[in-house]
Amino acid sequence: MKIAIAGAGQVGCSIATELAENGHSILVIDKDPNAQQGFAPGVEFLVGDACELAVLEKAKLQECQVVVAATGDDKANLVVSLLAKTEFGVARVVGRVNHPDNEWMFDESWGVDIAVSTPRILSALVEEAVTVGDVVRLFTLRAGNANLVELTLPADSPVAQTRVGAMTWPPDCTLVTILRSGRVITPSSDDTLEVGDELLFICSAESENPLQEILSPHTH
Repeated sequence: MKIAIAGAGQVGCSIATELAENGHSILVIDKDPNAQQGFAPGVEFLVGDACELAVLEKAKLQECQVVVAATGDDKANLVVSLLAKTEFGVARVVGRVNHPDNEWMFDESWGVDIAVSTPRILSALVEEAVTVGDVVRLFTLRAGNANLVELTLPADSPVAQTRVGAMTWPPDCTLVTILRSGRVITPSSDDTLEVGDELLFICSAESENPLQEILSPHTH
């Protein structure tokens, strides 16, 4: 897969390195020519301002399946996302949100398919680590109106020891993974829900409260 990354800071560098190690073709765009020194061999580098249409044309963005706007400037990330989507028809655009107050702008109107807010992710991970019995939203997939949510099953859950196949989940809600004692379990109908399980779901925002009522109604 060909992926273009705007921004050669720590975030862009980390993303580029990991994706390149996974076998993807990576192009990084940044105004600073010295930034290319931090990249692994095989990662292409283009010197230029990713907010300029001519630079993106030189990068042949229309050949990319994914564009990641990963600079430290929210305004620049929005411009890159919009150009990638509207001018080059990139199928998947990921936008980095640096300031939580700007998160509302990172949606389809600016060409963003997935908004990644570092402060929000860190906050969610802290919540996930210390919270039992509450639905915690970890990640939002804007294009599909879907969220990745987690709930650690409490001791007083009415569904503890219930088979997965016997559960009726809310509409637009799917159990994707059970984390148990350091193991990742792909749930089958014969698996049971046990106290202390970390349950990961993909569900719509409207289904989060009904999911809470099924798994841990006493929490609220």
